[in-house]
Amino acid sequence: MYDVIIVGGGAAGFYAAIQVGEQNPNLKIAILERGKTVLAKVKVSGGGRCNVTHGEFSPKELAINYPRGERELLGPFHQHAPLDVMSFFEERGVPLKIEEDGRVFPKSNSSQTIIDCFEGEANKLGVKILRNTSVVRLEKDGNLWSIETRNATYKAKKLMLATGSNPKIWELLKDMGHTIIPPVPSLFTFNIDDDRIRDIQGVSTNATVEVVPKMESIKGALHLKSLSKEIPKLKAEGPVLITHWGLSGPAILRLSAWGASILNTYNYTFQIKINWTPDYTGSSMEGYLREIKKIEAKKTISRTQALNLPRKLWIKLVRATGIDDSLKWADITREQLQGLAEQLTASTFRVDGKSTFKEEFVTAGGVDLKEINFKTFESKLHPNLYFAGEIINVDAITGGFNFQNAWTGAYIAARAMASDKA
Repeated sequence: MYDVIIVGGGAAGFYAAIQVGEQNPNLKIAILERGKTVLAKVKVSGGGRCNVTHGEFSPKELAINYPRGERELLGPFHQHAPLDVMSFFEERGVPLKIEEDGRVFPKSNSSQTIIDCFEGEANKLGVKILRNTSVVRLEKDGNLWSIETRNATYKAKKLMLATGSNPKIWELLKDMGHTIIPPVPSLFTFNIDDDRIRDIQGVSTNATVEVVPKMESIKGALHLKSLSKEIPKLKAEGPVLITHWGLSGPAILRLSAWGASILNTYNYTFQIKINWTPDYTGSSMEGYLREIKKIEAKKTISRTQALNLPRKLWIKLVRATGIDDSLKWADITREQLQGLAEQLTASTFRVDGKSTFKEEFVTAGGVDLKEINFKTFESKLHPNLYFAGEIINVDAITGGFNFQNAWTGAYIAARAMASDKA
């Protein structure tokens, strides 16, 4: 018999257990983990360095990094935000650092530092950690929760599920009446096979990327005017990185996060339009190139550094227009100039599949946010049942934001679970 049982020995589970134990030392707490090891995702996150959070201290600015959960997390972020998380670790002997891009890491550059902290604190507080304990059934037994595993059945006054993207737990919750938003991948890169980006991997530049909507995917649309209102606009600006398999970088990852559901309906086969020069439109670029034609008339087009673009990419786009390497600006035709302007401001690429972004596998989907009380992270359907982390339909872009969702939810749920109120 336990006061609090937490299912899931990951980031949210440990953070919650420690917070409960510190707020109410009299409670008997257990973590049930289905695997042999705990904190496995913490171990590999951030390339093994553990990107614990992001150095964005404004709750409003922090919340906009969540394609799903922005509105719901605003209040919770006023209660427990990155600065609170950083204080938590530093007060327990884990110094942190904020890198130039805002990501926060332990100064040790090792995720093991975070794992050791969690395990040490849980041990000090007497938290029971039960590994190889897979939950197969959840039900209410009077005022208690009955948690049936493959080996035993446990009872608890309060139950928290911090199981991440676990289909089996989602199925149990569906049986209990909760709505589960079907999970789809978020945070992925685009697979593209195209001469314009072939053999120039490693090239990066700031660009605007837009997903071209598939008209046929919107059923029953008869008029273009009404159609345009129904299709979500998926557009992002930021660094775009050319890779061996296609395109990555912050702009691409933002599109994959905000477009997770619709790109899934496209079966990850669609077109994107890229403006490699976001300061220009097609017409303004055409005018600019005409000026270059006057000024650099005697120079070859491919060798001219006409724009602040990586040289390798410029040459590829020039060739894609059908312009020979030896052609001079003086000899460029009107059609070629217009074609080059289009390649620079509206290159269209076919995306054929996706790849996971590094070791970060994030899903959109989970418990419907309408069924959660965000003042306590408690189920609106079942009293004394709490959630934290990716089990709910919240996800974020890369940079420590997904962990921050886990810490915030775990802290607020822990505060409610530590209360003596039944």
